[in-house]
Amino acid sequence: MTAILHLCSTCRTTQNHDALRACLPDETELRLHPCLNVCSKPTALSLQGNGASYLFGGIDPAADAADIAATVRAYMAAPDGVIVDARPCGRLRHCLIGRIPAP
Repeated sequence: MTAILHLCSTCRTTQNHDALRACLPDETELRLHPCLNVCSKPTALSLQGNGASYLFGGIDPAADAADIAATVRAYMAAPDGVIVDARPCGRLRHCLIGRIPAP
C-alpha cells in the first residue's frame, strides 16, 4: 500500500522536514499542505492511502519522525489501513484526532 502524508505547512512554516523525509518508507509521499484546520493543535498531519485515513495534531515533524515512520509502516502493513495495535506508533497514538473509514 502506498501512503500519502499531508503535513501542515502553515504551522511552524520554518521547520526542516529533512529528518522526517529521511526515515519514511520509500512508498511514502510527503506533501506539504497550507492548512489542515487543526490550528488548536499544531502541527497537523494526515495519513491517507488505499484504506482508512488518519488525522493527527500536536506533532513535531523532526522530533516525532521515527514515530511517524513507524505509524506509516503499521498503516502500510494493514490490508484495510486500520491500525489495530497502535503501540508501535509511539507518541503518535496519543496525537490521534480521528480515523476516517475508507470510501
